[in-house]
Amino acid sequence: MKKVYIIHENSEWTIHLTKRLDELGVPYEEWHLDRGRLDLSKEPPEGVFYNRMSASSHTRGHRFAPEFTAQVLAWLETHERKVVNGARALQLEVSKVVQYLELNKFGILTPRSIAAVGKGQILEAAAEFSDIPFITKHNRAGKGLGVQLFQTINGLKNYVEGPAFENPVDGITLIQEYIQAPESVITRCEFVGGKFVYAVKVDTSEGFQLCPADACQIGDLFCPVGEEKEEKTKFEIIEGFSDPILNKYEQFLAANQIQVAGIEFIRNSAGDIYTYDINTNTNYNSDAETKMGKFGMLELAKFLQEELDKIVN
Repeated sequence: MKKVYIIHENSEWTIHLTKRLDELGVPYEEWHLDRGRLDLSKEPPEGVFYNRMSASSHTRGHRFAPEFTAQVLAWLETHERKVVNGARALQLEVSKVVQYLELNKFGILTPRSIAAVGKGQILEAAAEFSDIPFITKHNRAGKGLGVQLFQTINGLKNYVEGPAFENPVDGITLIQEYIQAPESVITRCEFVGGKFVYAVKVDTSEGFQLCPADACQIGDLFCPVGEEKEEKTKFEIIEGFSDPILNKYEQFLAANQIQVAGIEFIRNSAGDIYTYDINTNTNYNSDAETKMGKFGMLELAKFLQEELDKIVN
């Protein structure tokens, strides 16, 4: 029987999707690719394969899950199975460098960034930003990994040479200009089936990149979703959001065969949009969705159901 196969490494992030698939009566199976076997002499089963592998898998002890997923996706695509967020999506998921280069092809502005390997090279790269604030971040990121704001190179030197320095899993650190926004918010645009669903305003006063997943813990500075410490709303869907950037985002997603994504941007004081992150294993915040009556996982489940119905048994 044909079914939806969910490729992932974190069950806490799939439970909301499987709940929606159950509601719609869509058959599915989860492939947890932290470990496993791949018999190249066999053909994959029939169905729709939804890849939501995460760049931050190593933070959950699943160091080689993205690498194994890349092999599985190649196997599926070789056999011409329907893959949602295939090999190209995974390439962008695990590399900010690849993200930015591809975004720039479509006239999408990104913060100036320098990729560096080695502590000495990180400090040399930072010299290019000597007169302005800058941040560091990991090339293979997620959860705000390695995100630090610096006002001076001396501050960076103390961090890089100190015990708090976080070594990126792929060895690549980005040094990036800091985009100063008039208020501490960013905007995250959600897409399903390559089409815009909604935009959410995210309060960043407690960190640079906030994950909207309900499973995130309040103790993580860069992923503080969950039981609120204060009344201030961190995630709020923007009613009627519209901007020319959405057309560019949809063109970018189509060209890279990405059907499901969350794309984050920030506006500077002049109103210019800088896009700084693409998340191809996107999550949604239930409180914000309930308030607005829009549900990303339901839209995703419907999309997967439609794709499954197109397959002839």
